[in-house]
Amino acid sequence: MTTADDTRSRILAAARRLFAERGYAGTSLADIATAVGLTKTAVAYHFHPKDRLAAELLAPCADDMITLLGAEFADRDALLEALVAFVVRHRTVLRLIMEDVGGADDAPPGSTGEAIRTFRDELLARLVGPEPDAVAQVRGWAVLGALQWAVVHTTDLPEELVRAELLRAARAI
Repeated sequence: MTTADDTRSRILAAARRLFAERGYAGTSLADIATAVGLTKTAVAYHFHPKDRLAAELLAPCADDMITLLGAEFADRDALLEALVAFVVRHRTVLRLIMEDVGGADDAPPGSTGEAIRTFRDELLARLVGPEPDAVAQVRGWAVLGALQWAVVHTTDLPEELVRAELLRAARAI
């Protein structure tokens, strides 16, 4: 690995951690530079504007989203296992996705927020079926909400513990 690659990796690791702790808007390039021991200019050389950092951190998660949506599952439990594994694997960037990038119902067409909303809605449809009744809708939203909030607020806990407890909770819902 070259020095530039090592520097980029260090910047990405610091950004991932700081975005998870403080959110995207609450983290500046100067904050990331301080965490890595570089100048803001050095960080900007590798990632300017800051959106490029977010995009690079989100790319593996986006690839896994597409894989998850394209997969066939034997039953709801298999889907829950895959969904929990996904959210735990990407929990350090889920705050960035859910709270900072978007997914809001008013995200403009073609935006990242629209793509996230589409992913969320497709997951809900897979959890509750094509014509869910009110109870199924509530349970589907409860599963998605529980997973979102739990992973965003448990990034400091061991991955295996979080995975096991989230799967137990999702099955109970």
